[in-house]
Formats: sequence, C-alpha cells, structure tokens
Amino acid sequence: MLIRAEEENDRATVYALHASAFATAAEADLVNALREQARPLVSLVAEDNGTVVGHILFSPVSLSGRSGLSLMGLAPMAVAPQRQRQGFGSALVRAGLDQCKQLGAGAVVVLGHPDYYPRFGFVPSTHFNIGCEYDVPEEAFMAVELQLGYLRGMSGTVKYHPAFSSV
Repeated sequence: MLIRAEEENDRATVYALHASAFATAAEADLVNALREQARPLVSLVAEDNGTVVGHILFSPVSLSGRSGLSLMGLAPMAVAPQRQRQGFGSALVRAGLDQCKQLGAGAVVVLGHPDYYPRFGFVPSTHFNIGCEYDVPEEAFMAVELQLGYLRGMSGTVKYHPAFSSV
C-alpha cells in the first residue's frame, strides 16, 4: 500500500472511484469543484500495486465568528467497493490528518459514521460547542484537535465551502 499526493493524471481515476463508491456522481463532482476553488487542499490517493483504490480530500472550513482559525473538513473519502475493509481508508485518514497538521491546521471536522471516525480521535463536535451548518445527527458531526486545546473556549457553526451545497 502506498499513500501519496494526488497527481493530475489521477483525476479521471479518482472521479470514477467516487462515482462507484456513492449512489450518484455528486461526490465526484464535488472533488472536481473543490480542486478548482478551495485552498489549501489535501488530496491523497491510496495505491495498491500501482492501482488507485482510494482517495481522500480535506478542504478549509470556517467557524462562525472565528475568522482567524485554521480548520479543515474531511470530505469526501472513497475506497473502491471491492477494496473496503482492507485498511486503505484508515491509512488515508491518518496520512491526511498528518498533512493537515503540517499545513498548520488546528482541527479537522467530519460528517461521517460515528462508529468509524472515533478511532482517529474524532469526538462529537458538541464537546467543543461546535455545530454543523447542515441539519445532521449530532453524533455524526465530529471534530479532532490537531493542536491540543485549539478549540478550547470556541463555539459556533462550521461552514463548508460553497461547493458543498451541490451535494
């Protein structure tokens, strides 16, 4: 297994990967939009024997009333359906969190499965008095501090890049 930065020649494969992992192409289209519109961006692929089998994207998010914070949102992530439950997703999340930390992000949020993301340190965002701009189950919107205490004393609503409104 190799986790590496996405390259331009991976784009068609990454699009097909997201289109096959989700019910519609909305997430694949979102990846394309974020590549063009969002900065900084962490975009990683998982390879197995030279074949891209997974992809993860992190893009900036904001917290209402806190313009000076450096926060990233994990979304979307996809692993080829036949390659799931083999460690590719976990490796992508760990490598992505490391990259976000290297970029200076203080925390990462995710809207995801509450049984999956806690293994990487994510906890319900309500622990930090932070909510999501979307109407989602409380336990599914989570955050992890990359810098200890980064979210201490914060509160507000996380806003995603406008490209997310199409998903």
